[in-house]
Amino acid sequence: MADTVTPAVAEPAQPGSTRRERTGWYLYDWANSAFQTTVITVFLGPFLTTVTELAAGCELGADSCDGVVHPLGIRVAAGSYYPYLISLSVFLTVFVLPVVGAVADRSAHKKRLLAAAAFTGAGATIAFAFVTGERYLLGGALFLIANISFGAAVVVYNSFLPQLGGPDERDGISSRGWAIGYLGGGLLLALNLVAVTALSEEGNAQRTLDLARWSIVSAGVWWAAFTLLPLRWLREHPTAAALHGGGGNVLTDGFRQLGRTLREVKAYPLTLFFLLAFLVFNDGIQTVITLASQYGTEELRLEQSTLIVTILLVQFLAFGGALALGALAKRIGAWKTVLLSLVLWTGVIIAAFRLPAEAPVPFMILGGCIGLVLGGSQALSRSLFSQLIPAGKEGEYYGFYEISDKGTSWLGPLAFGLVFQLTSSYRVGLVSLLIFFVVGFALLAAVPMRRAIIAAGNTPPRVL
Repeated sequence: MADTVTPAVAEPAQPGSTRRERTGWYLYDWANSAFQTTVITVFLGPFLTTVTELAAGCELGADSCDGVVHPLGIRVAAGSYYPYLISLSVFLTVFVLPVVGAVADRSAHKKRLLAAAAFTGAGATIAFAFVTGERYLLGGALFLIANISFGAAVVVYNSFLPQLGGPDERDGISSRGWAIGYLGGGLLLALNLVAVTALSEEGNAQRTLDLARWSIVSAGVWWAAFTLLPLRWLREHPTAAALHGGGGNVLTDGFRQLGRTLREVKAYPLTLFFLLAFLVFNDGIQTVITLASQYGTEELRLEQSTLIVTILLVQFLAFGGALALGALAKRIGAWKTVLLSLVLWTGVIIAAFRLPAEAPVPFMILGGCIGLVLGGSQALSRSLFSQLIPAGKEGEYYGFYEISDKGTSWLGPLAFGLVFQLTSSYRVGLVSLLIFFVVGFALLAAVPMRRAIIAAGNTPPRVL
């Protein structure tokens, strides 16, 4: 692991930031990407859908299932349960994450907040060991806890970024963090691929389901274990509000500060406009990532091993893609690079709609294309947003940002789930995602980035 990380931290030292600290920051992406990759992207969708189908009365291993379940008395198609859970988790994060960000800005101990959120999420992920038989409600509850905790931890984690580098360095720092994350997530996924391949039995659907469950558990263990290194190496960078907050209760102070920020946010309309653009186009990106495995198994009828190999391919290509788009951003600017990536994402959706069933090679080729644009579009969006945040309010603003980042998409899964429930076609549901990339591109193209950065009181980078 050390040989992988060391070359990625060669940027010039930023006053107040050390190489050891930046390496610790990169390694939290290494830690939590296991949840994003192994759980969200590959195993959880098919696993929880299968458990829900069992609860709906379908036979294990059946090619199709028209059954329904009734969580809290609501009639839900088994195939729509997981997308609806994603939307519910995002609805809840709308209330949770901005508060977490406000508390982080008022706290002189952000590492403790990072630890609490990360270990809660990792613990809920490990508890999937108990999601057996027809316990789809337990699986849904654990997912909500894990996904919300995941988002809360990333809010605190992202709030460290402005203290790690200057305006011209953040694109590179953010891109390296994403790249290191893809290596970490890819390594655990590779280990799970070996386990699934070695231990699966032909025609034994129960064994496949058990392997998926333990793969999910392994991501929780990985997440918890590697979080120990960032907690040791990161340093506190308390804001003026944290240092001179009058000794009040940090939680109640955080709520009050959030209220003030919501009242004052109209003073930064261009920051809000960028955030709106991000929430739209990244919702589409996250929906593709989150539902790709479900689309592959349910619509394209691909084997689980094919999905794992494809996502593994995405992970390692995304490592290079994140660094390559970061290098391109140095030449033409991060804003233009993200706009280019959205054009490529539109092509991905059109190609995915036309994929033939039971054809693994085209699916893998498309996965490779996703890998090349995935990391860069997200890493550069994160660093662009850091330029638009008023000093001292990084946690709060990243709380709003995280509502649609790293697996917490909202409208996309909702649209996908509704279209599937109406048409019973995952392909038709996929078409609904095009609007997110088209509208997101138009909104982002309309943001005057240099003027927006200056309006937030920050110094623009040389190239945008």
